[in-house]
Amino acid sequence: MNFNIDACQMISLPKIADPRGNLTFIEGGSHIPFDILRVYYLYDVPGGAERGGHAHKGLQQLIIAMSGSFDVVLDDGREKKRVHLNRSYNGLYVCPMIWRELDNFSSGSVCMVLASSKYDEDDYYRNYADFIQARTSL
Repeated sequence: MNFNIDACQMISLPKIADPRGNLTFIEGGSHIPFDILRVYYLYDVPGGAERGGHAHKGLQQLIIAMSGSFDVVLDDGREKKRVHLNRSYNGLYVCPMIWRELDNFSSGSVCMVLASSKYDEDDYYRNYADFIQARTSL
């Protein structure tokens, strides 16, 4: 698997337009490159707050702005990229071994994350120096 920032891409999700309201669906292994084993969401994030601030050893994620907007800063240890999310039919695929920080949350925003595995604290790098050290051994 490619563990660099170029592997983190925007994914356009199916959008079924209808005058009564649009519908978007996601099928693991079809629309995204992993089966979905966990779903969580962030909401009521106070103005100026940041979330994330970690990397995962093996977890893959799709990050979606279900409502409002926010930014995701991706860092592979060599380069950084800021991605603005503001559409519920687009998701940002984040591969393993990428440091991520979420900021610039608009009022009322909701961030939904689809994950490739259940929660496992051992999968986290929560210290940036430890993450960089692990990256150099890839």
